[in-house]
Amino acid sequence: MRGRWLLVASVLAAILVTIVTTAVLIMVDPKQPKAEAIKTGGLAGGAIVALYALWLNDRRRRTEEARHELEGQRLGLESEKVADERFARAVELLGHDADQVRVGAMHVLAGLARTTPRYKQTVLSVLCAYLRRPFTHPSFDEKADDPDQAYFGEKERGDVEPEDDREMTVRMTAQRLITDLLPWGSDPDETQYHLDLTAANLSYFRLEGRRFGRLVARRAQFYGITAFREIVLTKPALFSGGTFHGRVDFRDGRFEGGISFQDTTFKSKVDVTGAKVGTFLHVAPQPPDVQIGDLEVLAGTAFRVDPAGWRLTGDGQAPAGLDDHVQQD
Repeated sequence: MRGRWLLVASVLAAILVTIVTTAVLIMVDPKQPKAEAIKTGGLAGGAIVALYALWLNDRRRRTEEARHELEGQRLGLESEKVADERFARAVELLGHDADQVRVGAMHVLAGLARTTPRYKQTVLSVLCAYLRRPFTHPSFDEKADDPDQAYFGEKERGDVEPEDDREMTVRMTAQRLITDLLPWGSDPDETQYHLDLTAANLSYFRLEGRRFGRLVARRAQFYGITAFREIVLTKPALFSGGTFHGRVDFRDGRFEGGISFQDTTFKSKVDVTGAKVGTFLHVAPQPPDVQIGDLEVLAGTAFRVDPAGWRLTGDGQAPAGLDDHVQQD
């Protein structure tokens, strides 16, 4: 209704301007041709109509933009609802009896974390929770340090059940997806993700070059080669009470939030060449047959206990009097 009244007002204003302009031109210059005066008056009246047309077009444009915005919001809400349903369904399928279904559910979760960043920490937590489930495998008892000794399909060993191998495949998928989801290299994601792998049994776990916040692996069991080369953590890395059954590669890692190796057992070589630790360091004495490389300690690092058996370099080597008030695990 408002638009109709404006249209009528614009037409009447255009007619009035045309008449007034024509009359004024004739009065000012009676000798000029009346056709020219009428033409000029018509142009003046047409300008009024043109201004109305411009206003109407701008109004339509704003209305269309508002409609698109509302449509986008509606689609966004629908997309979030679909994402929530996919997440809930995938988590439910992690308890399925078939290993291939569990693997598929993990890939759905990983895809959701990539397309919907708000889910990434939640998906990482779900995958970590799956790895914290009780699990053992006969191969954990031997050949732990040899990556070429696959623990799949060794049918000549009577203590290996097919279910063990299938569950191992699922768990290896979870480990790989955790690694793939964490930022590394040129990835601009600066989110401080957290991993909680308390008491998990991990096989050939790899986090090379990954950047995140906190790593909690208390009482975790690491089998095979554990590869943490060039890892960057801004918050504590806690391995208290854990056991590394195979070799450990911490080369060029940066543990800015500190490390706790309280009551941690290393059964093979620990390579910390080029690795740096800050904030605090809690280590446990190791047997003489375990080789531990040089670990650079940054200035200001606090020590919980005497780092006997560890070769430390840098400005933050253990002082004569140890600090009893450092960060606990």
